[in-house]
Amino acid sequence: MTDSPVTGAAGDILVGMDRGEPSSWLVAHPGLAVIASDGPHVGSVLHVLGVEAEGIFDGLVIDLASGRPAFVDSEDVAAFYEQAVQLRLDAAQCEFLPAPQPAPGGLSATGDTPPPGPLQRKLHRAWELISGQG
Repeated sequence: MTDSPVTGAAGDILVGMDRGEPSSWLVAHPGLAVIASDGPHVGSVLHVLGVEAEGIFDGLVIDLASGRPAFVDSEDVAAFYEQAVQLRLDAAQCEFLPAPQPAPGGLSATGDTPPPGPLQRKLHRAWELISGQG
């Protein structure tokens, strides 16, 4: 078992709390605590983004302490545990996480406009999930 903060108000550092055994994104669920790399509880999971059948984890939509939803790219997630998700970002960096974005009606590239990149597609997918369109 791994000791780390997992309960209390967002922003609290609760050293010595058990976050449980290592786990997987496949069993992560809404409400799971989100812990910054420097220790504070920064929010909770709203949605897990991925394609289970293909074993692809894209990221998380979390509810920050401020009450706003934010997208966490898979590369910024350090580990999953039974009772928490550990990020690679510190609490200050979490405040600058992007909000999920609505998907455009159609995706196409014309002229000098490049097609959307992987992050843009993930942000759109996150928006679809939290807005009930996905």
